[in-house]
Amino acid sequence: MNDQHFMKIALEEARKAKEIGEVPIGAVIVLNDVVVGVAHNLRETEQRSIAHAEILAIDQACKEVDSWRLEDATLYVTLEPCPMCAGAIVLSRIKRVVYGASDPKGGCAGTLMNLLQEERFNHQVEVTKGIEEQECSGMLSSFFRELREKKKKEKNT
Repeated sequence: MNDQHFMKIALEEARKAKEIGEVPIGAVIVLNDVVVGVAHNLRETEQRSIAHAEILAIDQACKEVDSWRLEDATLYVTLEPCPMCAGAIVLSRIKRVVYGASDPKGGCAGTLMNLLQEERFNHQVEVTKGIEEQECSGMLSSFFRELREKKKKEKNT
């Protein structure tokens, strides 16, 4: 299995989020080539600020492996992790993060700042960026374009 294969699974999760009106972000956690956690954003659906795809996938993976330590796992996510998710990734000891689209407004895996490789923490994470970047960023761009158009129509009605 390769990075593109698992990012495609994350993209499927992102599509599920989009179908229910969520920001289309999907995450997959893989351990020894086996998916142990998979999720998409549910923040709007559940009205919980922590219901990001990465947090939900980490929670599921911890339950699956019966440990809070995900030391040899790789997390695939369609958008660069935010500060909250980056913190959860570090604290769960995930070995590697692979993301699709960079987030210039909140990315904490190297764009805005790099919490995943902050040397002052007791754990650093390997980062690979830009996997399936066009599809990941395209899905997000079209989602927000459609949202703006919908709000504009509602305002003019």
